[in-house]
Amino acid sequence: MLGPNGSLGYRKAVEGRLLRKLDFRMTLLFFIYILNYVDRNSAAAARLRGFEEDLKLEKTQFASILSVFYVGYMLMQIPSNVLLTYVGKPSIYIPCCTLLWGTISFSTGLVTNYYSAIVARFLLGFVEAGFYPGALFLISRWYQRSELSQRMAYFSCGIFIGEAFGSLIASGILDAMDGIFGFAAWRWLFFVEGSLTILVATVALFLLPDFPEAKKITWLTHEEHMLARQRMFEDSDKTSPTPSFGGTLEGCFLAFSDWKVWCMGIALYFALLSVSFSMYFPTLASTLGYDPETTLLLCIPPWLFAAAEALWVCRHSDKKGERCMHVIVPLAIGALGFLLAISTMNVVIRYTSLFLMAQTKAGTIGLFAWVSTATSGTPAKRAVALALVNTLSQSSNIVGAYVWVKEWGPTYRKSFAICTATALVSITICLWMRNTFKQLNRQMDLEDERRRSGSDSPEDSTRSWRYHT
Repeated sequence: MLGPNGSLGYRKAVEGRLLRKLDFRMTLLFFIYILNYVDRNSAAAARLRGFEEDLKLEKTQFASILSVFYVGYMLMQIPSNVLLTYVGKPSIYIPCCTLLWGTISFSTGLVTNYYSAIVARFLLGFVEAGFYPGALFLISRWYQRSELSQRMAYFSCGIFIGEAFGSLIASGILDAMDGIFGFAAWRWLFFVEGSLTILVATVALFLLPDFPEAKKITWLTHEEHMLARQRMFEDSDKTSPTPSFGGTLEGCFLAFSDWKVWCMGIALYFALLSVSFSMYFPTLASTLGYDPETTLLLCIPPWLFAAAEALWVCRHSDKKGERCMHVIVPLAIGALGFLLAISTMNVVIRYTSLFLMAQTKAGTIGLFAWVSTATSGTPAKRAVALALVNTLSQSSNIVGAYVWVKEWGPTYRKSFAICTATALVSITICLWMRNTFKQLNRQMDLEDERRRSGSDSPEDSTRSWRYHT
C-alpha cells in the first residue's frame, strides 16, 4: 500500500495505527492467559492447606488429579482449532471457552472426594484446550513473522505472571479466608479465581478481534483493514493467495503429513517435560523449610525473573531473526539449575536453582514462536499444525505429573535428573532442525535462481518466504 504520491511513509503511518489498535485488543489475551495458568495450577497451591487431607487422597491420587487435566486438554486441542478455523469467530469462541473454564474452576471448590475432583479437572482441561492454540492462531493471522516472537513473548508472559500472581492470590486467600461461611481456605481459592476468570471472559466478548479476513471490522478504517490483509499475503509463502477458512480437512491432511510439524512437536514434548517442575513449584519451594504462606510468596520472584528474561530473549530473537540459539540457551541454563538442585540441600543454592529452572520456560516460548514462523501453507494447515504441536507437547504433562514422586522428596534428585536429560534431548532436536531448515532454505534459493533465469519478470518468480533458523 502506497500513499497518493507513491510514498512508503503513508503505508508506515497506516501500519503504525493498525498495530497500535491491534496490540491494545490483543493485550486481553495476556490477561486471559494469566487466569488460564492460575486456574490450572490452583490444585498445587491448595495442596499446601488441606486439599489432600479433606479429599482423603492416597498415594499417587494427587498426581492423577494433576495429570487428568492434560488428558482432557489433549483430546480437544485439534478439534478445537479445526472448529475455530471453520467458524472464523475468535471474538466469540475464545471468550466462551474462558467463561466455561471459569465456571468449572469455581465448581472445583465444591468437590468432596477423589472422583469428583478427577471429573472437574478433566472437564477443566477439556475446555481450556481451546484457548492456547486458538490464541496462537489468532496472533499468527494478524502479525507478520518478523513481529511474531515479540508478541508471543508479551502474550506468553501470562505463564510467568500467572505463576507469580497465582501464588500471591493463593497466599492471601489461604491466610485470610479459612472458615468463612464454613468453607475451607482451599475451597475459597477456587471460588475467587474462578470468579475472576468469568469476569474477564465477559469483557473479552466485547474486545477480542476476529480474523483479518472478516468482511467488516468496525474498529479499523477501510485502509487499515485492507493493509492488514495485504500484510498477511506479503508474509505468506504465496501458496494460498486468498486466505480461506474452508478446506479444514485439507488443512488437517497437510499438517499431519508434514514431518517438520511432528519434529517440532517432539522437541516441545521434551522441553515441556523438563519444565514439569512447574506443576510442583510450591512443593519444591516448601523444601526450603518455611511456612505455607511464606513458601507461596517465595514462588513469586523466580517467575518474575523468568518473565523479564522471556521478554528480552524473544525481542532479541525478532531483532536478530534467529530462533534456535534463543531456544536452547534458556534450556541449557535450566539444566544447570537442575544440576545445582541435585548437588545440595543448601537453602540459598536451592532457591537460586529455582530461578534458573523458572527461566527455562523462556526457551519453550521461543520454541512455540519458532513453530508458528516455520509453518507454511494455508491458514487451515497452520491452525491444525499449532494444535497438533501443542497436543504432542502437552502430553508430556501427563508423564510429568508422575516425575515428582512424593517418596523422592525432599531432595527430588531423580526428578531433577530426568528434567536434565529431557532438556538435553530437546536441545539436540532443535540443533538438528536448525541445520535442516538451513538446507531447505538453500534449496529454495536454488529454485528461485532457476525461476529467475527462465522468467521475463524476475520479481514475480521469487519467493520471499524462508524458514527461520
